[in-house]
Amino acid sequence: MRCSIVRELDRLDDFLQQKGQLHCAVVQGLDFNGVEIDWQRLDCQGAVFLGCHFPVEVTAEFLAAKGALVFPKIPGLPYETYRNRLYSRAELMKGWTPLHDRSKDKIIYDHFVARGKGRPDILESLAQRLHDHAIDDALQDLLEGRVEEGGKKKVIGIMGGHSTARDDEYYKKVVRLARDLSKEGYFIASGGGPGTMEAANLGAWLKDVDDQGLEEVFAILAKSPRYTDEGYMEAAQDVLDLYPHGGSSLAVPTWFYGHEPTNLFSAHIAKYFSNSIREDGLLAIADQGVIFAPGSAGTTQEIFMDATQNHYVTFDEISPMIFLGVKRYTEETMLYPCIQNLSEGRKYAEYLLCTDEVAEAVQFIKDHPPIR
Repeated sequence: MRCSIVRELDRLDDFLQQKGQLHCAVVQGLDFNGVEIDWQRLDCQGAVFLGCHFPVEVTAEFLAAKGALVFPKIPGLPYETYRNRLYSRAELMKGWTPLHDRSKDKIIYDHFVARGKGRPDILESLAQRLHDHAIDDALQDLLEGRVEEGGKKKVIGIMGGHSTARDDEYYKKVVRLARDLSKEGYFIASGGGPGTMEAANLGAWLKDVDDQGLEEVFAILAKSPRYTDEGYMEAAQDVLDLYPHGGSSLAVPTWFYGHEPTNLFSAHIAKYFSNSIREDGLLAIADQGVIFAPGSAGTTQEIFMDATQNHYVTFDEISPMIFLGVKRYTEETMLYPCIQNLSEGRKYAEYLLCTDEVAEAVQFIKDHPPIR
């Protein structure tokens, strides 16, 4: 049976409001144990159940006979293949202490490595793809305005080196830049790791903090400037204790780099197994532009990926590419003149900027909304 409209039901309240009419509905990750439902009268012709928990008497065969398709849970996994939400830092960090890391994040990473990391067996590979598909779906809910108030997100991606120290001048520039952009109503997205990525989410978290407050934060973080330093996570927690409430932002990390610590300053975490899906997707959702702070090979790759998306208008829009670091991008690597040459004769040539000034970068983004 073909469906003209597919309804996604990933909250129990949404399910109950259907009053038993589940025609062409996708029901995701719900637990029906203890919920009063007349399963005999349920109209689920064409419905799909993804990883749901049912009472003992409600079997897959019973639902299939009523026209539903049931995707069962895959046993023995430390992660949910059909999760209906993004991660939070509280969920990923549960179980972590300064002496022992028994966090959910670490448990999943250890499982990922034990199952072959980039070369899992066929069942593990399927489970990881299902998980990443669910993250894609939950991320879309966030960006389309179905998770937080304020409507559709205006996403700015911020890229840069994972090894950038917390006392580096560009770490501080990124914090200020992300803070100021958040004030202007933009939604910051990063790769979710340490260094520049942490700075991006930190700036969004501190969007209502003045310059003096930022200096206090920098002093706290300078005690453990690199993610390999003792006390690195504790310093981040000290900042959260000082500012327990902050602005919303997104981190998009991967267990492929699971040895890097969890970024504590993002409100939403879209963590993937597949690094390639994560990298391409992060650039794709940054519809308002991407800022490239100094980085190494990974940042260079992201620059050319973003340039390709603008060059061929892959996602039907052209958006700004801002290179934060004049010396880095015009002298040390020559990446900015390279992209300038590549863009000659194309619309996105006018959407390129290389600067060291936070205010100039913010104004450039405001003056250059996406174009088709």
